Amino acid sequence: MDRRTLIATGLAAPALLATARDAAAQAAPAPAPAAPPGLAPAQAPGFYRFRVGQSLVTMVHDGQAVRPDPTQGFVRNASPEEVAASMRAQGLDPARLVNPFTVTVLRTPRGTVMFDTGNGPQTAADSRVGQLGANLAAAGIDAGSIDMVVFTHFHGDHVGGLLDGAGNAAFPRARILVPEREWAFWMDEAQASRAPEAMRPAFANVRRRFAPYDGKVERVADGAEILPGLRAMATPGHTPGHTSYHLSDGSDQAMILGDLTSRPEFNLTNPGWHVIFDMDPNGAEATRRRVFDRVAADRIRCAAYHWSFPANGTVVKDGNGYRLAPAEWSSVL
Repeated sequence: MDRRTLIATGLAAPALLATARDAAAQAAPAPAPAAPPGLAPAQAPGFYRFRVGQSLVTMVHDGQAVRPDPTQGFVRNASPEEVAASMRAQGLDPARLVNPFTVTVLRTPRGTVMFDTGNGPQTAADSRVGQLGANLAAAGIDAGSIDMVVFTHFHGDHVGGLLDGAGNAAFPRARILVPEREWAFWMDEAQASRAPEAMRPAFANVRRRFAPYDGKVERVADGAEILPGLRAMATPGHTPGHTSYHLSDGSDQAMILGDLTSRPEFNLTNPGWHVIFDMDPNGAEATRRRVFDRVAADRIRCAAYHWSFPANGTVVKDGNGYRLAPAEWSSVL
């Protein structure tokens, strides 16, 4: 929410010429205009499609969260003044940061794959997250038709959708594939017991989300081919076992980055910035630079969980950093 408040000064008539009631009325905020009849207070359904060879990729929006005052503590190794200046230079308001969530769904001749599961169903009617189910339906994707759910990592905004609103498995027929190193870290009782107090709920949440899938979870090694042309690629740093996925189909390529990067205005423009959610900041930076150099050189189309919707495009080298050339909108595939 924007913290700036409109101060109504100098707009009212001089106090000697106005009654107290008139002055109060002029200072009161005007009511918000009502939406025209039949106009819903929302955008069009949040999905976007593109092809990689014969494979169809659908970006499905799960909503967004707003972080107030990202100049304070969001970047570990930059001052508030540096963060504010960089945000302003890129057209962002330093008082707030919109954090989008977008899930990637891949349809191939061998099956339908969903990467991560979003935040999960929300109880608040006005929640800005938890939109994955509605947008899957709008895209014509039946959650029951998903053959594989593949994870990049286990932060709550990625594993939350494993459960439905009743706490049961949301994808009971799907294969559940997880990076083996990520699984080993979060399921290790010794790691959980050594974790700082603030992190222990995250360990408990991971166990709770995967509990209905006991015995069904398949662990994926770095470099493993999940489907023909779809390969796991270890990208540690954000979490110990964070994994991205490389898709090749004929001469076309794409990369599902997950949380390799925060918003492009942070980690592309400033690849050396260490955002607060990276568990190994130096490792995350080294991974980012390595992957960004590769995808920029090879012009590989990338999909990223926290980029602005439709959350995909091409990474371009730009001075000491990079920039995102967003995907162009096309009404046809």
